Amino acid sequence: MKGPLFYAKILLFGEYGIIKDSKGLSIPYNFYRGALKLNATGSFEDSHQKLLAFAEYLKTLPETTVRFDWEALEKDLAQKMYFDSSIPQGYGVGSSGALVAAIYDQYAHDKITVLENLTKEKLQSLKGIFSAMESFFHGNSSGLDPLNSYLSLPILIHSKDKVEPTGIPSQNPEGKGAVFLLDSGIVGETAPMVSLFLKNMEQEPFRMMMKEEFIRYTDQCVEDFLSGNLSSLFTHTKKLSQLVLNNFKPMIPSQFHSLWKKGLETNAYYLKLCGSGGGGYILGFTEDFEKAQAALKGYPLQVVYNF
Repeated sequence: MKGPLFYAKILLFGEYGIIKDSKGLSIPYNFYRGALKLNATGSFEDSHQKLLAFAEYLKTLPETTVRFDWEALEKDLAQKMYFDSSIPQGYGVGSSGALVAAIYDQYAHDKITVLENLTKEKLQSLKGIFSAMESFFHGNSSGLDPLNSYLSLPILIHSKDKVEPTGIPSQNPEGKGAVFLLDSGIVGETAPMVSLFLKNMEQEPFRMMMKEEFIRYTDQCVEDFLSGNLSSLFTHTKKLSQLVLNNFKPMIPSQFHSLWKKGLETNAYYLKLCGSGGGGYILGFTEDFEKAQAALKGYPLQVVYNF
């Protein structure tokens, strides 16, 4: 058995904001991928054990949400099925989302497929199913990561209840500008970071900052990116980066605070959270990737998108 490949995802804009109905933009990242396979041995034993626990959790979901072919799933689990994945866990690039998409694709009854006309209702239904499934991994999931992985299309998030596939401007292979990933070398955990954010939201000044600045800049960044308005994009990304440094310090590993500040001061690059933060990847935006590379010498960088 070799299941289809499911890719990682990168949330370019919308981290934390989408919890409070900002816009968001998520893109597939096919550098990392995973597929279901049988006969786990060695290091894949952990993945098999995780799948067994996940299957037990899926049995608790109401059939009105999603129904599975339990006979087929249990037969494959008995043959030591595992998820063969290169997607790093705890890095904010959707490792659990790809697994959820793979299980749904292989075993769900009456599944909504990528080939049919994806109405808003079908997308919302898929997002709800994926949210319920992925909650096993994070305690609370928006369902966006599996949706992105399953459709393998960029997703524009208008609000919690409104998402749609979207087109993004073509990359410019000759362009100097780039979106890149910076590896923090630390594994992050989503649940504690989201809990901290929700606790901060109980404070009036933090709530006002989210409402009056964070969501406004995030929405503007999404619009700028989709319209290809690069000068405005970098202006708003810088504002967003500064806002995150001022208000989300616990989500930024402490050894990266000065690096974050250096980017803002030199304009060589701007950093932002990739997912919930706390470790994993940090997302970078630069108008000149060579300049950013020189400024971040010694740190492993991966280009995601060229301007």
